[in-house]
Amino acid sequence: MLPFMSAEEAAKFVHNGDVVGMGGFTPAGAPKEVPTAIAHMASALHAEGKEFKIGIYTGASTGDSCDGELARAHAISFRTPYQSNKDLRNELNNQDAHYYDMHLSELAQDLRYGFLPKPDVAIIEACEVTENGEIVPTAGVGIAPTICNLADRIIVELNAAMPPVMRGMHDIYEPADPPVRREIPIYHVNDRIGFDCIKVNPLKIVAVVRTNRPNEVAKFADLDETTQRIGNNVALFLETEMKNGRIPKSFLPIQSGVGNIANAVLGALGENPNIPPFEMYTEVIQDSVIGLMKEGRVKFASGCSLTIGADKLQDILDHIQFFRSRIVLRPQEISNNPEVARRLGLITINTALEADIYGNINSTHVLGTKMMNGIGGSGDFTRNAYCSIYTTPSTAKGGAISAFVPMVSHVDHSEHSVKVIITEHGIADLRGKSPIQRAHEIIDKCVDPSYRPLLNEYLALAKKAHTPHNLALALAMHQEFAKSGDMRNTRWENYLK
Repeated sequence: MLPFMSAEEAAKFVHNGDVVGMGGFTPAGAPKEVPTAIAHMASALHAEGKEFKIGIYTGASTGDSCDGELARAHAISFRTPYQSNKDLRNELNNQDAHYYDMHLSELAQDLRYGFLPKPDVAIIEACEVTENGEIVPTAGVGIAPTICNLADRIIVELNAAMPPVMRGMHDIYEPADPPVRREIPIYHVNDRIGFDCIKVNPLKIVAVVRTNRPNEVAKFADLDETTQRIGNNVALFLETEMKNGRIPKSFLPIQSGVGNIANAVLGALGENPNIPPFEMYTEVIQDSVIGLMKEGRVKFASGCSLTIGADKLQDILDHIQFFRSRIVLRPQEISNNPEVARRLGLITINTALEADIYGNINSTHVLGTKMMNGIGGSGDFTRNAYCSIYTTPSTAKGGAISAFVPMVSHVDHSEHSVKVIITEHGIADLRGKSPIQRAHEIIDKCVDPSYRPLLNEYLALAKKAHTPHNLALALAMHQEFAKSGDMRNTRWENYLK
């Protein structure tokens, strides 16, 4: 018999100092009831003067009822590999919790290799669980197979909001570890190589909690002129690449990050009549993909999660036969796998927080110090892409911040991996260009016109070298923003003293 109980009873299987692995990927498929109960238990223990903190592994970000509740309860000792919750972000930046920012493809294997502490408990959201130990995830997989295999105790949230008809949408596969690892046998985006469920020793399932909670996926903002222009520029670039024979006429699979810009890019690709129907091999399958699939513009989508709004999820459930033959959800170790990305020839499109005039990308740190979210899967794809593209609006905060600076304040992706940068103003193709050529390409085509004179002045003041820099001025725009709140106030002579 499955051990059904309340979330509060299940939370007692988690002890101070434990390491807990959460299923799901983004808020899609992330557990909700039990993490909230753990947070309430932690707050009660803290009120009694007792210690309670746990380490947390997840697939990527989670919903507020997981990361948010546990952060506000000050119940997190460490967290990896990715997050996007404002309260957790405050904990990390205040050094109240440790954070390991990791490439998402590496976490599962690093756990198996013993590079990180073994999880004591796995908490998995499921649409079905059987007495013989078959767990069917819901809208996200993440690291669920690995943490279920490694953990001593498994807690399952059986979510009635995610019906068992989702079974058949998942492809659960774990590669063998070295020295006996072989190739991952995915040769086409729609190849299925594993099981439709996670298979575990049923004796490890210590609690099953019935829930009925929708995913906590925030609605994306409506398209604005800037995001629409970025999307159109990406579509124009790819259309031109096809015309010039650098992308096959049959096209190549797309990987796209998550967010408003990614939605705009996919929408623009879908609307461009010169781009054929395409496939996706990505982490996050989001709202725009569902509409494009119904229109026949997206033929198949392989991902790690359905990070979509409630209306789109209901559309999938109402037409499950149609979508189950066109969508597959994999563990992130497979969806983000460098070997598979390179074999399939992915066109990768990710978002930069900041870039410099030589093509180095900062994806994670505000002013080089404060963590925003994390590197996520951008590095997994960028370094193994057929063609790697970064998109960003050219400015932020009403123009007070330029996305382009002389030197990034933190490097996540070096100039060696970044091939193309696209903003609302244009397309900088960095392939085959020297540093000074890249600088002119970026300034002339991507930088906001209000910042172009400033960055050209920097180049004139930089030491003539293979990569021109003036070290006294390289971070002056960041310093000016910290001082006055507007990078446009930068005067180079004020920083030459």
